[in-house]
Amino acid sequence: MGNPDLHDVLEPAFGLGIFSRMLLAKSSNVAIKGFEIDNRIFGNAQNEFSSCPNINLQLQDYMYNDWENKYDGIICNPPYFKFHDYDNKKIITEIEDRLSCKLNGFTNLYTLFLLKSIYQLKPNGRCAYIIPSEFLNSDYGKLVKAHLLKTRTLRYIFVFDFEENVFNDSTTTACIILCANDTATDKLQFTNIHFPNDLNLCKDMIANYPKVSNYAKAYEAGEINPLEKWKIYYQSHSKNNFKNLIPFSTYVKVMRGIATGANDFFTFNISKAKKYGIDEKYLLPCVCRSADIKGHTFTMPDFECLKNADKKIFILNAKDARDSNVTEYIKKGENEGINKKHLTASRKPWYALEKRPPSPIWVSVFNRNGLRFIRNVAEVSNLTTFHCIYLRNGIFSDIPIDLFFAYLLTDTAKQIFENNAREYGNGLQKFEPNDLNHGMVLDIASLPDSAKKQILALYLACKQSCDSNIIIKRIDDILLEYFSCGN
Repeated sequence: MGNPDLHDVLEPAFGLGIFSRMLLAKSSNVAIKGFEIDNRIFGNAQNEFSSCPNINLQLQDYMYNDWENKYDGIICNPPYFKFHDYDNKKIITEIEDRLSCKLNGFTNLYTLFLLKSIYQLKPNGRCAYIIPSEFLNSDYGKLVKAHLLKTRTLRYIFVFDFEENVFNDSTTTACIILCANDTATDKLQFTNIHFPNDLNLCKDMIANYPKVSNYAKAYEAGEINPLEKWKIYYQSHSKNNFKNLIPFSTYVKVMRGIATGANDFFTFNISKAKKYGIDEKYLLPCVCRSADIKGHTFTMPDFECLKNADKKIFILNAKDARDSNVTEYIKKGENEGINKKHLTASRKPWYALEKRPPSPIWVSVFNRNGLRFIRNVAEVSNLTTFHCIYLRNGIFSDIPIDLFFAYLLTDTAKQIFENNAREYGNGLQKFEPNDLNHGMVLDIASLPDSAKKQILALYLACKQSCDSNIIIKRIDDILLEYFSCGN
C-alpha cells in the first residue's frame, strides 16, 4: 500500500519526531514537515534534528495552518483532547468551512486532525493515523464517519482488542487507520488486533494492497452506514441470536443522572451538614457513588444505613432557601468560584439543581461485567454515576415492572445491550443514555402468561435469596426457550 513516489511527508503532531526518525532510517531523501505547539517539546525536537536538513519544523497549530499544501504521505499520533479540553467551536468552524462539512459540537480533536490530513493528500498519497477507536461507535462520530466515507480514501481500520491497553496508564482504546487517495479499490477492510503478534497481519495486508485479506472483513464504501456503530462491521453481534427484539425506548426513556458541575460543593453527608448548619429540608436525598449501592434493589433501610455510616447521600437543594446558614454556604461557593464553572455558570440561579425526578430504575454508566440495573424502591435521586430509567406511561399496566426488571437482570439482556456499548481499555464499557435508548430488548410482552408468572415468582424468590445468581440463571433459561433463534 506504500506510495512508491514518496517525496514529502507531513507529521502534524510532531512531538519528538519518533515517526520521522523511522521514516528517515528507511529513506534519507524524504523531506518532512512537522508541526508542534508546545515550546519546550519544539525546542527539544529542534536540538534532536539540528543536523538533519530534511526536517522542517514549525512552531504552529496545525489546525489553522498549512491548508494550501499537499503531501505524498502523512503520519500522525494526534492529541486526544475531548471537546471541552480545547477551543472546539473555533476549530470545528475552521474544519467545516474548509471542508464544506457539518460536525457535532462534541467532536474530539483527534478526528479533526484526521479530516484535515486526508484533505491534504496528493493524488496517490497515503495517510496513517493511530487514534482512539471511540469515534467509530460514538454519536459525534456519525458526522465524522460520513465525511470520511465521502472522501473515498478509507482503506484499512485495524481495531485493537479492548482487553489490551495500547497506551500505558490510560483506558483509551486504539485503532490504526490507513487511507489512500487513489482509485485502486473502494473497499474498506476491518481487522481486529487481539495480540501484539497480530500486527504482522497488518504488514501482510498492506503488502498485498488492494487485495482483500482473508483475515479482514471487507465492505464497499456504499455498504457502510455512518449512522451505525461501526463495531457491527468488525465484531460478532449477539442480537442475531434472538428473535422478537424491539427498541428499549418502546418501554422506557433513559436520561443521565443529575449533573451538579461541582460535586465537592453540592454533595453532603450528615457531618458536613452539621458543620455548616444546613438543615435536611435543604438537602435532597441522592445516591452519589455507585460503590455505595450493593445488590439489585435499593430501599429506604439501605439509604438509612448509608446515612448512619456518614456517606455522602444528599445534594444541596437551596433554590428558594432563605436560611442564613444556607445563604452563607452559597456565598462560600461564590468566593471559591463555584458559580463560574462550566455548568453552574449556565444556571439561574447558579446553585439550582437540574429538574430530574427520581427514577424507578438506575443503570450503571461504566462497567466491566455487563450492565448493572438497580431497582430504586427508595425513590431517591442519583448523580451521573447512574443513568435514570423512566417508564413510559401506559406500557406497564400490561407489563408488571417487576417482570421488566427481572428481564433486565439477566445475562441475555446484558448481552444484547453490549452491541451498543462504547468500549475502552481493559474491558471497560460505557453507555451513554442514547446507547441504551437505541438498544434492543426482548419483547417480553409477547411471553405467554404462564412464563410471565413463572418469571415473577422467580424474581420474588430472587429478592429473598442470598444467592440470586442461580435464580437469575433460571429466568435466563426461560427467556432462551422462547426467544432463542434456535427454538
